[in-house]
Amino acid sequence: MRATVAFSKPLNAPAGRVWKLITDTWTWPLWGPSVRAVDCRQRCITAGCQGRIKTPLGLWVPFRVTTFDPERYWAWRVAGLAATGHQVDPLGSSRCRLSFTVPVWAFGYGIVCNLALGRINRLLGVMPERGS
Repeated sequence: MRATVAFSKPLNAPAGRVWKLITDTWTWPLWGPSVRAVDCRQRCITAGCQGRIKTPLGLWVPFRVTTFDPERYWAWRVAGLAATGHQVDPLGSSRCRLSFTVPVWAFGYGIVCNLALGRINRLLGVMPERGS
């Protein structure tokens, strides 16, 4: 197991709603500061899902979902490097904790993770709930 550091935030939303938001590639540019666009055959990711993301610098880089535990956790590799893990922990029926994990060597990426947590929190307040 790789050494990681976590950045997290409790959210006033059901875990399932947060999970849908963070696994929907159409929403990634809305909350991910390092994602400007996504090119993926699947709208909602699953194990082994692959595609590419456009970075703020305009570069397209490949990604692959490497770990996928439905409704709980997913992680990926971006440009061949271990990147963020995304974990949702229920805190009751209408609250959860969202955590991003990054390799220790990428600790500075915590700034981006904290920005994403704030954006997700705001999105949950303005986006209608999507059907199952």
